[in-house]
Amino acid sequence: MDIELDPPNGITGFPLGMPAEDLKTAAAELGRIKVSNDGSAVRFRSMKVLALHPQFEIVFHLEDGRTLGAAEVWIPRPGHEDFRVHFRGVDVFRTPARELLGRLAAMGLTVLDETLYAYVPGLSLGFTRVAGHDVPLDDADGEPLYFQAVLTGPTGYYDFKLSDG
Repeated sequence: MDIELDPPNGITGFPLGMPAEDLKTAAAELGRIKVSNDGSAVRFRSMKVLALHPQFEIVFHLEDGRTLGAAEVWIPRPGHEDFRVHFRGVDVFRTPARELLGRLAAMGLTVLDETLYAYVPGLSLGFTRVAGHDVPLDDADGEPLYFQAVLTGPTGYYDFKLSDG
């Protein structure tokens, strides 16, 4: 299975703006789903739909409680199926984090690297290297070699990062 990141439009099969009921139905085809704060638009307690597959998870964020606002894909685990997550032909979770950021910059994208987190504000992509289990580490900085999750959001999602500093 391949998942293509298409910011600011969404990911394969899950366009941003997708209604909650359609999202739940489509996510259930990936595996078991877990819905939290169904219909809630309360900040920090907004609706989420978690698609749980034996090899991966996707967290769908519905900040308004009604429509898909962002999709967060977690690194696939080894198993009997081959899962890949791509952005413009680059395998996001099988390309070392530092190399991936270099490739994004070479595409002319603005990349903000904060070691454990990275952002591509104009494209609304966010990455994390934070891992809750043992993973291969990068010899250069001792942090996880590969990104552990990527989030794609709507236009402007990470633009606030451009004014940080």
